[in-house]
Amino acid sequence: MQFNFKRISKFVGMACMCVPLLLNAAEYKKEYRLSVVPGPSSGWAMTAEYFAELVKEKSQGRINIKVYPAAQLMSGKQTSEFMLLRNGAIDFSLSSTINWSPQIKELNLPAMPFMIASEPNRFKAMDAILSGKSGKMMIDAVEKQGVKFLGFGENGFRELTTSKGPIKTPEDMQGLKIRVVGSPIFIDTFKALGANPVNMNWSEATTGFQQGLVDGQENPTNGININLRIWDYHKYYTDWHYIIDPLLLCANKKIYDDFSKEDQELLVECAHEMEKYGKALSRMGMDDGSSLAFLKSINKTLPFEDPYKELEAHGMQVEKFTPQMIKVFYDATAKVREDWSQKLGQDLMNAAQKDMESVR
Repeated sequence: MQFNFKRISKFVGMACMCVPLLLNAAEYKKEYRLSVVPGPSSGWAMTAEYFAELVKEKSQGRINIKVYPAAQLMSGKQTSEFMLLRNGAIDFSLSSTINWSPQIKELNLPAMPFMIASEPNRFKAMDAILSGKSGKMMIDAVEKQGVKFLGFGENGFRELTTSKGPIKTPEDMQGLKIRVVGSPIFIDTFKALGANPVNMNWSEATTGFQQGLVDGQENPTNGININLRIWDYHKYYTDWHYIIDPLLLCANKKIYDDFSKEDQELLVECAHEMEKYGKALSRMGMDDGSSLAFLKSINKTLPFEDPYKELEAHGMQVEKFTPQMIKVFYDATAKVREDWSQKLGQDLMNAAQKDMESVR
């Protein structure tokens, strides 16, 4: 019997080439856990699911990420998410800049009241910040704390809903009890507008709405307010865009470093695709139509196409702010921006202004 040594050598060589890939795949976890604060039907969670789907598809099942919505991985304490990610209890997270702002002061930048809303095109201004020098400064501040930044998502501009209204001027807000996130800049903003801000979890807030003890709340339109059926509690919708809620897709640093270079690049590539999807979800029906067109192109449309018609169809009165109305609220919160500019640092604020000026 004669052996074909050439053929055997070729086979052995191919097998040896496969060994590193097999070893690398064996080192990966069977499941990586991705944390999300709101429920599974929110735009936020849908964005995370889109990222997980892309990663599984592009890695041919080599990297499996499971999304855990409703703050499951942090026992409902959303402000503890950053520490859990950094310490390795969570592998990935898609988190709001708001929730991480207590640990990373630079992340308060998008919460400067009416700063981005006062720009000629608020979406272009936000994109300019995230892709510009000020966005890089935010990313650097995050990574200095020991996690790996992959990309930005978007929860959307936060709008006000109330049982009393309509809200057209700061005077209309005098004495209203508004449920807000517990971040200090939120408290300062609503106090400056004459309201009574209160930090409480959502279940407590809805009970307060029903009992007439709490007059309103603020959240993004497409991904949160419509998903929550906010019309069950409030009649008045104030479309004022006072701040925006970017999302940070980050990984535990050790987990990220354990991936091969090729898979690290794959994760970043998928994060960029996720960013397009997340922005389209939050901006659909509010921009020039490009967000809806993109969602249709990937067959990922929402049950509604026009958020304002959806709100009005459920009995809400929508007050869309004009630039002149925004200017009044911008002036009323000047002291808040002045105080927080000192806390965040003038270098960051100057960079943000230059970024926004570049797209005016």
